[in-house]
Amino acid sequence: MNLLEAQLNYPFDDTLPDVGSTFEVAPGIKWLRMGLPFALNHINLWLLKDTVKGENGPITGWTIVDCGIANDATREAWEKIFATQLEGLPVVRVICTHCHPDHVGLADWICSRWNVPLWMTTGEYTFARMMSAALPGSDGTAMFPFFKLHGLADPQMLQELEGRRSYYPTLVPSVPLTYVRIHDTQNFRRGAHTWRVITGFGHAPEHASLYCEELNLLISGDMVLPRISTNVSVFAIEPESNPVQQFLDSLLKYKDLPDDTLILPSHGKPFRGLHTRIQQYVDHHAARLQEVLDACVTPQSAADIVPIMFVRKLDSHQLSFALGEALAHLHKLWFDGILKREIFSDGTIRFKTY
Repeated sequence: MNLLEAQLNYPFDDTLPDVGSTFEVAPGIKWLRMGLPFALNHINLWLLKDTVKGENGPITGWTIVDCGIANDATREAWEKIFATQLEGLPVVRVICTHCHPDHVGLADWICSRWNVPLWMTTGEYTFARMMSAALPGSDGTAMFPFFKLHGLADPQMLQELEGRRSYYPTLVPSVPLTYVRIHDTQNFRRGAHTWRVITGFGHAPEHASLYCEELNLLISGDMVLPRISTNVSVFAIEPESNPVQQFLDSLLKYKDLPDDTLILPSHGKPFRGLHTRIQQYVDHHAARLQEVLDACVTPQSAADIVPIMFVRKLDSHQLSFALGEALAHLHKLWFDGILKREIFSDGTIRFKTY
């Protein structure tokens, strides 16, 4: 446990549900984990006891929150969950917090298997559809000219990134053709409890967290994580974005929740200490922004900033996020009028203090 984690409270200590099993974190709320083939090697998913209207009366079952990536191991884990953890009840709907592959990858498979609807915000559903279909501008090829524009010139790394052209469709081969829209401040019933949607920005287009006042519980998705910092990146399809500012602004939406709210994050262990964690995020980005600002006494591209912000060696998967995050911090300083941006004679965009 690092020093920041030690400031948080973990009510279930080191409990981790095995793949294919669940752990009840609150009445009618089950926690499960699925593996991921990345350095971040797991995702937390959630089952909510629910009741929906059926043609012949109410149907009691489970709402699934987030789905894991589309691969055989995750499908097998879900089949074990379906066979052993649903108490003989059906799945009645699927909610995805956002469009990233570990959250929406198997949504279509689960929705089709149980003949149930997908609930998402419009921003997340739209991006999932675009990226799964590899539409121009949102496909893997769009990142190459974008990364080169921002200083990435390492031939080996560019070659490794070449293999990621079909990254998203591989992990999200399809998305349901219809969905049910959820939106900010919306309240809806899930079984015995009411949930409020809290949208967030910076990490994803229109990320949805779910808060239950009766249980004092927040399914935070990727917006509030206990151990790692949430990735905030500039991407090729939205090259003039300011995601660090969007993320910091979004954190203010959680300020009215009690500090002892039980946080159910997508990665790491459930914890309490929401306000402490929010302040840690604010401090973290302030420190990163100062590092970037100090470096920009001489012109710096986003690729130049990556080794300043990320001192460890990065593989191509990690580099794509690191470069996006480096650019996000440069953009905040640029939008704040602290840095100026120029296109140099080699065609690379660099930033420098005034």
